[in-house]
Amino acid sequence: MTVEAPSRPALAERQARVAVAVLFFTNGALFANLLPRYPQIKADLGLSNSLYGLTVAAFPAGAIAAGLAAGAAIRRLGSARAAVLGTLLTGAGILAAGLADSVVLFAGALFLAGAMDAVTDVAQNAHGLRVQRRYGRSIINSFHAVWSIGAVAGGSMAAGAIALGLSRGQHLTISAVVFAVAACTALRYCLSGPETETGPETDTGPETETGPGTDTENGPLPASGSASVPDTGGRGDRAAGPGTRGRRTVYVLAALVLIATAGTLVEDAGSSWATLYLSGSLHASVTLAAFGYIALVGAQFIGRVIGDRLVDRFGQRTVARAGGLITAAGMGLALAVPSVPGTVLGFAAAGFGVATLVPAAMHEADELPGLKPGSGLAIVSWLMRLGFLASPPIVGLVTDATSLRVGLLVVPLAGLLAFLLAGVLRNRPH
Repeated sequence: MTVEAPSRPALAERQARVAVAVLFFTNGALFANLLPRYPQIKADLGLSNSLYGLTVAAFPAGAIAAGLAAGAAIRRLGSARAAVLGTLLTGAGILAAGLADSVVLFAGALFLAGAMDAVTDVAQNAHGLRVQRRYGRSIINSFHAVWSIGAVAGGSMAAGAIALGLSRGQHLTISAVVFAVAACTALRYCLSGPETETGPETDTGPETETGPGTDTENGPLPASGSASVPDTGGRGDRAAGPGTRGRRTVYVLAALVLIATAGTLVEDAGSSWATLYLSGSLHASVTLAAFGYIALVGAQFIGRVIGDRLVDRFGQRTVARAGGLITAAGMGLALAVPSVPGTVLGFAAAGFGVATLVPAAMHEADELPGLKPGSGLAIVSWLMRLGFLASPPIVGLVTDATSLRVGLLVVPLAGLLAFLLAGVLRNRPH
């Protein structure tokens, strides 16, 4: 189905869009402020590569533990309030991690930050989808692009704090306060009313017949049917029998989880290991080493900004396959011929290559037949965090057995995985 977009959204909708963008920005910036501090924390706590990998995995572990609680938080508080509360507690957890003087406290603080980050992530996406329904066209990718801007800003803010000689406590306190104020201010301009409202521009046909109680427990309601992504025939299995359709749905859902996980594996490699690889293996300065992650999220932002136009012209499957090849070739070459500039460019290529993978997997999951509204999106969102959980310990173990250069082969391998599985995505250029 398609939804006719209004000629110009009302002031409340435009303000809400800006407010959601602020929430995405703060979410990206908060954790990025901590990442360049990892080498110093690792050295201060005397962590081996393996123990470091296990410790930083506490963040995704917390996210997985709390991921399914996000629905309850949204029902109780509303998506906007849940996102802001999650932001405040994420900032507190990150500050505690920066001040931790033991491995246990560091891991515990990261677990808290990860748990609250998961609530924020689901809640801000849920509110973004509410705004999108009001707009009557796709705008969700723009929010993810703003998240990348926030991550670049947070990483740059951390690099500046290190260059100025600020302590971790001073730096992360400033970060927590600034972004807490931003999130609380944004809350004033978010949408009010029930989460399952049906606006006048929303199609109220059979696909929405479940009404106000539609599966908010499992995450945000779907945005399928937005004007930017009309259904032009769907999958060939829609006319098949229930058994065939069910098996096909399970297969596609599993492939979508792996595609999204490939994207998160690359993001985690940049966040957890880029700074260490550049500063340790390649002997870059601490300030310069921060630009591995900055390059990744910066290029990811560019990929998300132009991603919708590329998909419109070439189709989602083609874009995902090309992105997988760019990731594999770019980072593979950087690891084969190691240098500081080449590695920064390799992380940039990887970030650009995976820019559309997670949004593509989420959108495709949101349209899968045979699932309750929002269930496919919730499953992919939750399970892809397993990539964040598994990646740091695996890379750490491989690094201790060989080298971090070998451990970072997870990046080109993730690109190849996305290339091989992209066939489950539909090519629907406009």
